[in-house]
Amino acid sequence: MKAICVDDEALVLRLTLSLLKDIPVITEAVGFTDCAGALSFLAKESVDIAILDIDMPDMDGISLAMKIKELRPNVSIIFLTGYAQYAVDAFAFHASGYILKPVGRERLSTEIEYALQGMKRSAPRAHVFARTFGEFDLLVDGRPVTFSRSKAKEVLAYLVDRQGAGVTRSNIFSSIWEDAPYDRSGQKYLDTVIRALKDGLKKYGVEDILEFNKGSLRVCPEKIDCDMYRFFAGDVEYINAYRGEYMSSYPWADFSEAYLDSMKESFYVKP
Repeated sequence: MKAICVDDEALVLRLTLSLLKDIPVITEAVGFTDCAGALSFLAKESVDIAILDIDMPDMDGISLAMKIKELRPNVSIIFLTGYAQYAVDAFAFHASGYILKPVGRERLSTEIEYALQGMKRSAPRAHVFARTFGEFDLLVDGRPVTFSRSKAKEVLAYLVDRQGAGVTRSNIFSSIWEDAPYDRSGQKYLDTVIRALKDGLKKYGVEDILEFNKGSLRVCPEKIDCDMYRFFAGDVEYINAYRGEYMSSYPWADFSEAYLDSMKESFYVKP
């Protein structure tokens, strides 16, 4: 696993990097005292974990984490700070970990191991796997499916979220494009997006995961595996894999995320 650490305090940064080098699962650790340098690095290099100080002068750690997720959606974020009051913000971001300074090797190793286990649990196993925890992706034999239009991917995500229920075109449009009018122009645009969705799935030989009925579309749950479906089926592995992030790029997914949060709480409520 490759990690970066960003902290404006050079001494703390050196200490964290030295601790990371003693953790066997970390194969490489790179440090930055400024956010711009870290973002420039991530524009070219992929990493597995980002350990970020929250209180920094040029950009706070929460804002930096958001920018990192834009560049590298699958990076696990661990916040490192000397101020306990930042915990609420860190948890609201759905970070993989939160460590109060001074950092110790045991706590750092524990948080990294937890993040690593989360990555393993959410790894796809089926021929067609819909990953909804974090950023949405459809994977065929482990390869992300790409579409000529980003909205095609979002329509697919919306259908996966509906768990096999048929959805009318007008409902799809109103959910994804919100206040835009579903007029003649909107209908034509949605037709173009759906064609891009069909073409993208066909390219990977999985066009049969969708069913087109008169005026409606649905995903066929029996033809895909999905972390969210397994969660609702009571699969402990996927219940533990859910860390409060669900289809993070799509505002319409907030309701489902809140439901997942409440369901996960109920799984652990003692009688």
